Amino acid sequence: MARGQLRENPARAARGGEGEQCSRKSCRRWAASAGGPASRRSRTSRASPASRTSLTSATSAAAASRQRRADGYAPSVLVAAEAIVSDAACALRASEEPAAPAASLGAIVRRFWPRLRPFLRPAAIVLAASLVTPAIETAAVWLFKTLVDGVLVPRDLRALVPLGLAYLGLTVAGGAVGFVSGYLSTSISERFLLLLRTEVFAHAQRLSVDFLDRRRLGDLLSRLSGDIGSIESFLLSGVIDAAVDLVRVLFFAAALALLDWRLALLSIVVAPAFWLAARALSGRLRDLSREKRRRSGSLSAVAEESLSNAALVRAYGAEDAELRRFQREGEAGVVAALASARLRALFSPLVDLLEMGGTLVVLAAGTWELQQGRLTLGALLIFVTYLGKLYRPVRELGSFYNSAFSAAASAERVLELLDQPQETPSRTYEPLRLSRGVLEFDRVTFRYPGSKAAALDDVSFRLEPEESLALVGPSGSGKSTIVKLLLRFYEPDSGRILLDGRDLREIDPRELRAALAVVLQETLIVHGTVRQNIAYGSEAADDETMRLAARQADVDEFAQALPGGYDCLVGQKGRLLSGGQRQRIAIARAMIRRAPLLLLDEPTASLDAEAARRVMAPLLRLVAGRTTLLVTHDLRLARLAGRILVLEKGRIADAGTHDELVARGGSYARACLGQVSAEPLQGCA
Repeated sequence: MARGQLRENPARAARGGEGEQCSRKSCRRWAASAGGPASRRSRTSRASPASRTSLTSATSAAAASRQRRADGYAPSVLVAAEAIVSDAACALRASEEPAAPAASLGAIVRRFWPRLRPFLRPAAIVLAASLVTPAIETAAVWLFKTLVDGVLVPRDLRALVPLGLAYLGLTVAGGAVGFVSGYLSTSISERFLLLLRTEVFAHAQRLSVDFLDRRRLGDLLSRLSGDIGSIESFLLSGVIDAAVDLVRVLFFAAALALLDWRLALLSIVVAPAFWLAARALSGRLRDLSREKRRRSGSLSAVAEESLSNAALVRAYGAEDAELRRFQREGEAGVVAALASARLRALFSPLVDLLEMGGTLVVLAAGTWELQQGRLTLGALLIFVTYLGKLYRPVRELGSFYNSAFSAAASAERVLELLDQPQETPSRTYEPLRLSRGVLEFDRVTFRYPGSKAAALDDVSFRLEPEESLALVGPSGSGKSTIVKLLLRFYEPDSGRILLDGRDLREIDPRELRAALAVVLQETLIVHGTVRQNIAYGSEAADDETMRLAARQADVDEFAQALPGGYDCLVGQKGRLLSGGQRQRIAIARAMIRRAPLLLLDEPTASLDAEAARRVMAPLLRLVAGRTTLLVTHDLRLARLAGRILVLEKGRIADAGTHDELVARGGSYARACLGQVSAEPLQGCA
């Protein structure tokens, strides 16, 4: 056996359930040192007044959970529930998303212009097809003049059939053009939406873990869906519609001028009033649209948080509290939506009044010209018809102006997301070539963003090839922070992390992570089949490789009994599987990766005694021949490592083998001796 490799104690493996109380008590003792009442008061004091009631309920639930743990209830379930309650309380404190920076319409168009370029040519085709429609409408109205002056007034029916055929031809042509332009417009819009959503999603995947942890998932999803849809309705389909409306204005204005230039000038004088009315409302509409989109994001976030934690919500009878929280966010959105609707409703009758006033003035002047013999009845009738058609696109242009400011609120939210820096800047890295796989922390210090206390303070250690190293200590001592730094979710404030003597900052994060296999405390299962989850991240692996990893991880035992076997859908987050089954899939996923470095972050913490016993053998097979870093509260698991580091308050308090640490009588020995078990662990008695 290689030096430092995990050593299996057959007797202990067979009695995996024994010592569960030991683990629970030592975990509780270490956890008690992580944060006292002062820290809990400081966390609670930041809650907003609107969320304080729900936060108090969540805190009380967590306290009740801790009391039940002390009374001997099943620890793994309650620890997990307590963690989710804590997460929910944090989410309540963070219910207000920061507002996106304001941006002008010009700046928004400039930012999105490069993304519009691929669609300019097809958009031009749509625009050209759409321009035929105003010409057809103009010709159809002009035929009406011919009908009145050439057929109805002289009562000569000879031209009726040709005029009817002309009307029919224009109607068919208009329908064909409408079909082509409508289909092409929808195709362009949907492709632009897909392109922009894909870009934003790809960018979000490369944002720092810290940013994603601080932002609510539902709000980010709202930006991917509703906000991007608003951007498209302005920048692409909205611009095309506005261009067609502008051409309509030109066609109908030209027709009015051909009929009577004096009446045409009188008609056009009213047009600027439409623009002024739209401009008067635009600023307030933009503010309300910002609030409406922000509230929409918050509503999505509340729904996502509640539904994704459905088991917790029902276990604590919090359905009514979650419903009130949803209604509170929804009502705030309704207030903003109604205020926006009032302004839009005010715009419509105001424009109607302007339109009616302009039409009455033109009718009065046209009637006078009819009496003077300068205008025929047919000309006056189609002039009024053209006037109505002229005012309609002018009205639509005013509405487009207002909708542009509404879309700007959505664009600001999307741009704020795109402006977030990615976890590592784009650069060229030297290829990663592992020779031995020596991992070293060299005086590493790290603080989480916004935190005054150091999560790690001058930490140094070295992990040799095929050696196993366990990190133990109370919650908050920095164990999981070491894993996050190794995965380059964060960068050290000072010091270096070296892999074969090479600073991790000089290694492409994707290449680094490809050299690591990870099993986390929270087993990450996607909605898919057992097969897809085992091969996740290693999609190129063939079926034989997948099944070999499944057998080594003891997944084959339960997979064959599932409906559909390896093709059985496991549900969202693997909720159709037990905790132990999910963890064995995670172990199989790490096995199929064949990475030389293995990170185990509390691999048994969320499992009950029986499930922990079942995954012990697959874990031992997983670490064989690999350089392993193990983070655990479970001293039964830690003592199997070749070397143990004890962390306290971000510093290495002690180091050695299990027997050496027990002999020194430090915090590790006290935690070990405090365990209550039917059979004391070797070296603890």
